[in-house]
Amino acid sequence: MASQEGKYNIKAVSKMLGIQAGTLRAWERRYSIIQPKRNEAGHRLYTDEHIYIIKWLMNKINHGFTISQAVDLLEHHENNIDQFVVESSSQKDMAVQLADELLSALLSFNENKAKEVLDRAFSLFTIEKVTIDILGSLLVKIGHMWENHKITVAHEHYATSFLKTKIGNILYHLPVDGYLPKVMAVCGLKETHELGLLIFTLYLRQKGFEVIYLGKGIPPEDLNVVINEIDPKLLVVSCTMEQHLSQTLNWLEKVDKEYPNLQIGLGGLGIEYLSNDIKTKFKDIIIGNTKSDWEQWIHKKLKQEKRPALDH
Repeated sequence: MASQEGKYNIKAVSKMLGIQAGTLRAWERRYSIIQPKRNEAGHRLYTDEHIYIIKWLMNKINHGFTISQAVDLLEHHENNIDQFVVESSSQKDMAVQLADELLSALLSFNENKAKEVLDRAFSLFTIEKVTIDILGSLLVKIGHMWENHKITVAHEHYATSFLKTKIGNILYHLPVDGYLPKVMAVCGLKETHELGLLIFTLYLRQKGFEVIYLGKGIPPEDLNVVINEIDPKLLVVSCTMEQHLSQTLNWLEKVDKEYPNLQIGLGGLGIEYLSNDIKTKFKDIIIGNTKSDWEQWIHKKLKQEKRPALDH
């Protein structure tokens, strides 16, 4: 059974699960299924069981249920709440195990084993969970191992090439919603790491966005030609290496001035190297590296009709 200790405040739960704090408060008011504990100051504290229940409710909503229908379904199985909690915990453990197995196979250059593990992951979980929770976490691990010289460039390139091929195969079989704005996805200037961009592109494609994926190695003058030709509404740029950030940001400032109606997003692990002052200056275009960040960024950009220049 999950811990009954209240240890997550509402802000942490909101960021962890990608759900608005106001929604959590509304569910608490209307339904008795989630009743967080309170600390001495009166602040809400959620337990592990609350987290699993909220995840279960969100999953039902994503599959077409209304919140009241999902709560009703859970209440009719109230004797099995422990089962839901155990299943959720078990799935989380399995995802971590599969990520570790996949990493081990890739670093051993064992393609057959890597294929078997990835196929198993897709048979157990949704595409979104595999790409974000398993491949996304794997991307971070590989990047950190390479930066800390725990693996060679050859290991990093092999793992990246394998995952890039698998994600690419999925990417082009997803349907597109013609009512959603067109997106152009490209790596930052001189950036050669594109796996993070691919994962975010796959996330957008799952949402129905048509994404023109250009990847790495596109010179600025060619990018301007493509922007003029396809007229995207969103430009998504990824930067992994710290040394490419400054040049990429300078280019994005120029793009912003030349195309004031183009919504710009900058993501990638390289964002973590930016100073707080630079992050503040470019806060409107920074996408972030979590699913919650992505959801908030997309929601914000879809609501904006015209964005002020970056250097205001």
